[in-house]
Amino acid sequence: MTLELILVAARSFLFVFFTMLPILNPAATAPIFLSMTEGALPATRIMLARRIALNMFWLMTGSMLVGSYVLDFFGISLPIVRIGGGLILASVAWRLLGATPATQDSRAALAEAFTPDQARRQAFYPLTFPISCGPASISVAITVGVTLHDVKLVVSAARMGAALFALAVIGVLLYLAFRYGEHFLRLIGEAGTAVFLRLTAFILLCLGVQIVWDGVRELLMELIAISSPAMLQAALRSWHDGAATVLR
Repeated sequence: MTLELILVAARSFLFVFFTMLPILNPAATAPIFLSMTEGALPATRIMLARRIALNMFWLMTGSMLVGSYVLDFFGISLPIVRIGGGLILASVAWRLLGATPATQDSRAALAEAFTPDQARRQAFYPLTFPISCGPASISVAITVGVTLHDVKLVVSAARMGAALFALAVIGVLLYLAFRYGEHFLRLIGEAGTAVFLRLTAFILLCLGVQIVWDGVRELLMELIAISSPAMLQAALRSWHDGAATVLR
């Protein structure tokens, strides 16, 4: 049982890590952070990087853990959430696969509206939301949280623990990318960033399709479970009518 839980946790960690990392994408948001904090003291940038990473972690954790209960409150079924969230995930991945510099320019246009002094005072908005993690990230986090649920409490706890660990790792990467952004971007270069984005976007697209298929399969199973008694009754009625005709 322990080995099984370890394997479940490992799969959940990889699933959450490779799903959320391309969405949050610290490598792409680091230049925006640097431009918004241009001229700031190194201590100020370190403080902002730490605070943004913590804000991202708690925002994604809340969406992942509580989001499904909010959906239950509004009466939205889990298969529908999987299909909707999977479509969002796949569409984001598709945009990442065909991303151009114009996409980053749109973010830069938003960032230019804030001076470095305002960015230092507003670590949550806009540095955390929507630049570091936006509505798409929150939607995907809710979908991931729903996907990790299991009927067995121990399995759910193992999956959620691994998911939180994956978010913590992404938070550390976000902190490092923001704190050492200049060195990080110089290290991987434009070509390395492009290759990284394409590979992770393709993995993200595959994960989105898988989530959609899981939701469709659950809907089909529910439809079969609902229609099977009616079909059985119709078949029995037809057999009974046929037998009565033969006996006559």
